[in-house]
Order: sequence, then structure tokens, then C-alpha cells
Amino acid sequence: MPLTLASLAHHSALKLTVRAGEDGLDVPVRWAHASELADPVPYMEGGELLLITALKLDAEDAAAMRRYVRRLVEAGVVGLGFAVGVHYEDIPEALVEAAREEGLPLLEVPRRTPFLAISKAVSAAVAADQYRAVTAGFAAQRELTRQALTGGPEGLLAALAAQVDGWAALYDASGAVVATAPEWAGRRAARLTADVRRLRERAVPASSVAAGPEDDDRVELHTLGTGRRPRAVLAVGTAAALGTAERYAVHSAIALLTLITERSRSLHAAEQRIGAAVLRMLLAGEPDHARAVAGHLYGGLLDAPFRIVVAETGTAPAARAQGDPNGDALGALEEAMESAAARSGEAVLVVPDGERLVVLAADGGAAVAACCDHAAALEAVRGTGGAHEPLMGADEDELVVGLSAPVGPIAASAAYKQAGQALSVARRRGRVLVEHEQMAAGSVVPLLADDAVRAFADGLLRPLNEHDATGRGDLVASLRAWLSRHGQWDAAAADLGVHRHTLRYRMRRVEEILGRSLDDPDVRMELWLALKATSSD
Repeated sequence: MPLTLASLAHHSALKLTVRAGEDGLDVPVRWAHASELADPVPYMEGGELLLITALKLDAEDAAAMRRYVRRLVEAGVVGLGFAVGVHYEDIPEALVEAAREEGLPLLEVPRRTPFLAISKAVSAAVAADQYRAVTAGFAAQRELTRQALTGGPEGLLAALAAQVDGWAALYDASGAVVATAPEWAGRRAARLTADVRRLRERAVPASSVAAGPEDDDRVELHTLGTGRRPRAVLAVGTAAALGTAERYAVHSAIALLTLITERSRSLHAAEQRIGAAVLRMLLAGEPDHARAVAGHLYGGLLDAPFRIVVAETGTAPAARAQGDPNGDALGALEEAMESAAARSGEAVLVVPDGERLVVLAADGGAAVAACCDHAAALEAVRGTGGAHEPLMGADEDELVVGLSAPVGPIAASAAYKQAGQALSVARRRGRVLVEHEQMAAGSVVPLLADDAVRAFADGLLRPLNEHDATGRGDLVASLRAWLSRHGQWDAAAADLGVHRHTLRYRMRRVEEILGRSLDDPDVRMELWLALKATSSD
């Protein structure tokens, strides 16, 4: 327990007498300081017992003493020791009354008790308290280490909560609650996710003090990890500010949890290397070899329908390593999918592939849902359009994602191609995510909103447009009507309101101008697509 004025007042060797401020004797004393300055406040830090003989004070002036004592209280001085028998035979009543009014403990120091004896007593008590705190801190560290080795993060949190007489919670990289201790702290921890997310945006290491979800809660948040992005966040909730021993325990927990998360990070990197080998085997059409290499690492992921996600930003890996915010978009997507999979207990295969991120996840699972939710949130920020609405192309450094259809291991190569195709469409449309099934269920027309296709269409139809511009006919409209009627002369002529012979003449002119035969199905297909591409202008 820290030294208090009550402890000093009961110190048998000091013979101190309490003359005022009895209700404030339980306040801890940080130090004892003797000063005869008329205004010692500039030299006070707070928490001191100030020792005086009133050498330079008019201690019998009531107004002066009220000002003097009020200044001491405002500076955080916790007590005043007055030596009698030096300049005053007794403590002047003006000082006693001023101390009583301000609630400042006033101790009478007898002439036979030197200030040095009081300073030594305070110093010894402070040193003993610090020694007890350090000893308790080492004991807490041993217990936390034992729990970390035997009970993992959950055991460590339970030990920490007991050490600080409060509660503790661990959040993953996405800000979701991973574990709490005691169990009843789960609801309190869940209410702090917004504070955790704000803390994660700061450089590591970072900490903050948050107002707890309960009136008597004081919560400290600390990031964990050695990289640029925190790997986890520790929350510690207590009823009061942490003491020295409790602070040792928290710092020990931070160090141990950081080691655990960094060890997990190393294991995760090794797992990704295995995942890369498994993915290569799947794409090479060797699912049996892939299962043999994966072993039990990915559970039944390779035996059930899965989807392949391909994501990229266009930012070079070196830029991502240096903390480029666009490159970090891949890391945010990876964290969202892995955290969702971990919470639901499902396996997920994640492979960083140069400027791409490839993820193999169970169809209908939490990881795929997290990917879609993450993309939807980015869509909302960017303000993009509907699933089939052609938009301006996405910035090459923005996250784009392609999602394959559900497949089995034997069709992994096809799924990878599907995801790549969907990603290309997403980039061209300015979308964050496109599913391959959306492409198959939709129209091919939005795919024509490409600069290369538009340039081809303009070049192919330019001779016809130049002819029509002279006023010598309407070949483009006639060609569109004829193709839309599958070459049926009477129906197309009726649509145009002309005789079928007129339409036949116009189609011959189209062939002459283009130098291509309309009997060729490839020519008709190219002309129709060119007309569709230009009709969206």
C-alpha cells in the first residue's frame, strides 16, 4: 500500500499531531519537501507533504494564510507540516483555520523531530512501496507467462483480469472481440469496437484511455504487434487508475501477447507458403497431390464447393511494404476474410501473389460473405452504380475483386480464370467486385464499354457514317434494321418504311463501301456488335 499522511501521523518515532484536515489523511504521499519560500508552488509537482517553519511567512495574518493555503491546495500539495518551537511556539490560529477551511491536512511537527527524519521516513516508505510493486510485478509476470504457455491468450487474459481486479479483452486485426475475461466482460468489450477501430488507424505502438461502457469503468486500449499495422488490440478495464504493480502486469501482458501474435504471424507466413504450393497444384489439375500437401491444414475446404477470389490494386508490392495506403487495401481485405473465417471456425486459403491476392474460401461461408460486405462498403464510399451499369473505369490503384462461381477441386483452374475475368470486368466498369455468375446471367453489351472495342466499332462503321453524312442514304439505320430482323427483307423494310428492293440496294451499297460480304456470319456479328457499342454513346 502507498504511504499516506495517516501512516506518518501514526509513526511512533515522528510524534506528529494532526491539527486540521483529518478527512484528507488517506491521500497518498509522493514526497516530503521543505521550503521556506513565500510561494513554493512553482517548485511543486503535486502529491507532496510540504514542511515549513514559517520563516518568511506572516502566519498570523488570516488573509495571507488563506491565500497561501489555497495556492498549495490548487498545486496538489497533500499536506502541510509545521515545525513548532522554531519561529512560532505554536501553530498560529490563522493558519489552522485556513487549513481547516480548505480541507488541507496540517501536521504539527515537534521541535525534537527534524524535517530530515520525516523526509527519511517518506523516502523509506516510498522505496518499500516501489519494491513491493516491482516484486508483485515480477510475480505477475511469472504467472502471466505460465498462463500464456499453458492456457494461451484466454488463460493470459484471465490472469491479467485477476491481477488488475478488473476485466480484459483481446481484439483481432479487424477489431472484432476474440476473447474476454471474465466471461461477463464480453458485452462491455463489444461496446468498445469503435474505439478499437480508431486506435488501429494510428501508428504502432499506440494506446488510449476510453470511457468504459459502465459508469465505474476506466478502459485502457493498447495495440499489439511490431509491424506498421497492429495485429491485435488489448483492452483493460478497471474501476480506478492502474497502480505500479498493475502497470507492470499490463506491460507484461502486452509483451507476451505481442510475442504470441508475432509467432502466429510467422506461422501464418509459413501457412501461406504451403497454401501457395497447394494452389499451384490445384491450378495444375493435381487435386490429389494438393490434398496430400495440405493434410489437415485446410480441413475439408478442398472437399467441398469453394470459390476463388482474385483481388488487386495495381500497386507494386514494394510500395505496399512501405505502407502505401492503396496497397494496404489488399491487406484490409485479407484481414476481413481471415477474421471472419476464424470467428466461424472455417478454413480459408490465402495466397499473396505479387500484385494480387488469391483466396480460396468455402462457398456460402463467412469469408466469402466478408469479402462481399467489404466490397459493398467500398462501393458505398466510391458511389458506384448497379451490378450491370457501365461506369468509368476504376483508378488503377483502387481495390478491384473478381469472384468465381462455386467449383470443386478438379475445376480450380477454370475458377481461377473465371475470377480473373470477373476482375477485369470490375476494373473496366469501375466496380469494386464482380461475380462471374453476374457476367453469365447478364448481357454482353456492358462489356462493349471498352476503349478498344469502341475504337474498333468507330473504325468499322466510319465509311458508312461518312456516306450517310452526305445525305445520299441511310445505310447505318438500314443495316441495323436488317441485322435486327436476321436478314428478313420484308420485315426489315417494313420497319424502315421502304420497299424491300430499296433495302436490297442499300445492303449492296454497304457491301461495296465496306468491301465485305454480308453473307459471312462473322461479318454480320462484327457489324452488329459495332452498332451496339456505338449506340451507347
